[in-house]
Amino acid sequence: MRLTSAVIVNLTEETWTLHRSYGTYRVRGCESGEPYALTRVEGRTANMDLGDKRNVEVPISAVEIAQDLCREINSDSGEESFLGVFVAAGEMPSNEELSRAREKLAAFYRRLVAGADREWERSHSYLFINDVERRAAHYLGLEKDWFYQAHETVECPGCGEKIKPGVAVCRTCGAILDRGKAASLGLAPPKRVTRGAVASKSGNSADAVRTN
Repeated sequence: MRLTSAVIVNLTEETWTLHRSYGTYRVRGCESGEPYALTRVEGRTANMDLGDKRNVEVPISAVEIAQDLCREINSDSGEESFLGVFVAAGEMPSNEELSRAREKLAAFYRRLVAGADREWERSHSYLFINDVERRAAHYLGLEKDWFYQAHETVECPGCGEKIKPGVAVCRTCGAILDRGKAASLGLAPPKRVTRGAVASKSGNSADAVRTN
């Protein structure tokens, strides 16, 4: 029996490592700018123990392995979950396959976001929002109060409030965090530049300016 290859398509940035009885597999996620990621799976044989020191080799096709891996990944978030991986019918996914999978993923993510909205309304606690729900909001491009990521915020030196990087003025305490940006937005007066400072920037001291 000839064991052919199969292709797993991943629509997300998540990389999955799965340990199965027939081997360990890594299903890679999309890198920057990639619309999807492909992982090729080869067929193989597995040894079945029949007892009494008897073993038999059982061929497993690449499609069977790929489908098993996709089931494992997609079922990770409960009933009727879909996390964006599927087995392509050919060497490359068709536009129709991609369209169906993206619609299915978006529908599942919208359900997760709706559930997170209800939880947030009830508890207002980040502890009850899971990583998959945050991933869903990110994928859908949604800004949510509960979509908190520590690496996306900085601490205001004035009051300690968590704010986004690049903010010109803290909305909580009014501290000016970026004077140039704040001035361009009309939120703060421009920084006054003295004659001595101008001379210093040009590489001349104030005395040198006077003597030339």
